[in-house]
Amino acid sequence: MTSQKRFIFEVEAAKEATDGNPSVGPVYRSTFAKDGFPNPIDGIQSCWDIFRTAVEKYPNNRMLGSREIVNGKQEYVWKTYKEVYDIVIKLGNSLRSCGIQEGEKCGIYGTNCCEWIISMEACNAHGLYCVPLYDTLGAGAVEFIISHAEVSIAFVEEKKIPELFKTCPNSTKYERVSNTN
Repeated sequence: MTSQKRFIFEVEAAKEATDGNPSVGPVYRSTFAKDGFPNPIDGIQSCWDIFRTAVEKYPNNRMLGSREIVNGKQEYVWKTYKEVYDIVIKLGNSLRSCGIQEGEKCGIYGTNCCEWIISMEACNAHGLYCVPLYDTLGAGAVEFIISHAEVSIAFVEEKKIPELFKTCPNSTKYERVSNTN
């Protein structure tokens, strides 16, 4: 039998269903928190603080990469933490110029990509709630999420725009339409 390094461990055993309550699976925790969660780092209060601090410490390190065709070959093209930060700040300012206020909900509708992360960080920068819109569940689920989360603005991957329009008219009472080019 070979030895494998463990990255998680069980901190609470599974519980059988009792007295009409459902069963509960075991609880696992990262080995970094084996003896409890570490104390918070001074100055880190939010996801935005984590990102901002990483930019301060590692501005020229690679952060986000995407595959592109370069000289006929598929390669990763990278953006540094500082490059991503600059885009995030501009995007966040654009949101605010559209009248979006702290505490509002912003949907993100598209595949996992660099732009998804940038959109999420722009929300974090301005205290917006980021609401993922799951296209795999269909237009009905997207409409449900938009309506129940009261999403006021959404970032949408271009090829997903027709799918988003299928959620109309019920979800549009919460959305604002803005062309920020």
